[in-house]
Amino acid sequence: MNIRAAAFLSGISLAACSVESHPASAARLEARLVSADLRAPVFATSPPGDSHRIFVVEQLNGRIRIVRDGQLLQAPFIDIGAKISAGGEKGFLGLAFHPNYAADGYFYVNYTDHAGDTVIERYTVSADPDLADPTSGLTILQLDQPFGNHNGGMLLFGPDGYLYIGTGDGGGAGDPSNNAQSGTTLLGKMLRIDVDGGTPYAIPPDNPYLGEEPLDEIWSFGLRNPWRYSFDRLTGDLYIADVGQDLWEEIDFEMAQSLGGRNYGWRLMEGEHCFDPPADCDDGTLVHSIHEYGHSQGRCSVTGGYVYRGTRMPCLQGSYFFGDFCTGEVWSFRYVGGQVTDFADWTSSFPEIGLPSSFGEDADGELYICDLAGGELHRIVPIIDLDVEELVGGRQGNAEISCAAANERIYVAYSLVGAGSTYIPLLDVTLDLEAPRFAGFVITDGNGDATFARPIPEEASGRTLYIQVVETGARSGVVTRTVQ
Repeated sequence: MNIRAAAFLSGISLAACSVESHPASAARLEARLVSADLRAPVFATSPPGDSHRIFVVEQLNGRIRIVRDGQLLQAPFIDIGAKISAGGEKGFLGLAFHPNYAADGYFYVNYTDHAGDTVIERYTVSADPDLADPTSGLTILQLDQPFGNHNGGMLLFGPDGYLYIGTGDGGGAGDPSNNAQSGTTLLGKMLRIDVDGGTPYAIPPDNPYLGEEPLDEIWSFGLRNPWRYSFDRLTGDLYIADVGQDLWEEIDFEMAQSLGGRNYGWRLMEGEHCFDPPADCDDGTLVHSIHEYGHSQGRCSVTGGYVYRGTRMPCLQGSYFFGDFCTGEVWSFRYVGGQVTDFADWTSSFPEIGLPSSFGEDADGELYICDLAGGELHRIVPIIDLDVEELVGGRQGNAEISCAAANERIYVAYSLVGAGSTYIPLLDVTLDLEAPRFAGFVITDGNGDATFARPIPEEASGRTLYIQVVETGARSGVVTRTVQ
């Protein structure tokens, strides 16, 4: 067969399709390895507007590493290993870049010190953008920790420009001091502070307990150990993954319009179930979770993630990703109109992930997974869906494409040889075809969808085509069709 026999793949007519027509469960994903040379990675993020670098927090040695354009830099961005105590749930736990990082160079870290207590510090980047100034540390906040677990660790600037600090209940089974419900401690809370309003910080004027010291910093309470929370970068809504005790893990939700002061229930409730007291625990003032799952099949600790707002997987727009640390399971759902919809299980898509300690989000809204045990950082990428109808010589053939990148050029390639593996430098992708030939390219619509439609030459009858769609950072599976 000559190249004209596959020419039906060289043109396209677009088929409009809404995001709602793409259920998440219909998409296909894979975890693409970014780096395998990390030590106990527990978080990954990027400075605002920085599309070239992602910064990874290493829990046990107190370092932040930089991956720049896919390559792990040898020199750490900063090393505060001499300040931390690490092991179990202690160590270097959180990182947040100031919204104006490009101008002020400020970033904030969360770690446990030699006494096992929580420390929030601010540092400044040096003249070298890949190196921080290790002498620039300024202590923002310190919290005594009565036990070695439930230290929280997340730091995150909200859409309002304030710094949100999720604190655990201080540890110990069942919150023995009832810290999460207590008004005399900052443990078991979501704190909200203004790092630009004073030294080391000021209290935002609309915090719900302003003037009720020591509650000034508190935005919400009733949390056990919020292990990763995030704001939807489109809506401003807040998703909190709160680790449970022995039976239930939960995802909490707070609308962007919230005025704070919400009680998420712990230790009165674990998930949607009474904990202490074991019955009649809810007087109507508690905020219920939007999703829970139990400790069956080895599950034990929720790892919160992000609502996807990137561009490479348009069919997953609005899907919130999260997982379980112990089993490596990964799921997503959309939260629409107060209801969880479009629930999807991605576990089989990510067999490489052992212990998902954290999700990450880069400046472009693309998602990552940190694997604690493997010392790896993976990027979540789509496998483009390619559906090719039966091909008949002399008739029109169609190839339906979905879940590619939106409004970007993608290529269709084919082979008469079969599946193999060929790296294409121009596209920076590996094509799973041997001796591929490009049959053309196309610009997808806003949902990443397209339809190829071309006549099949009569002389193509009886020949087998191996067909694949590729783009930078993603590819479809190989579709095999024999022309009838």
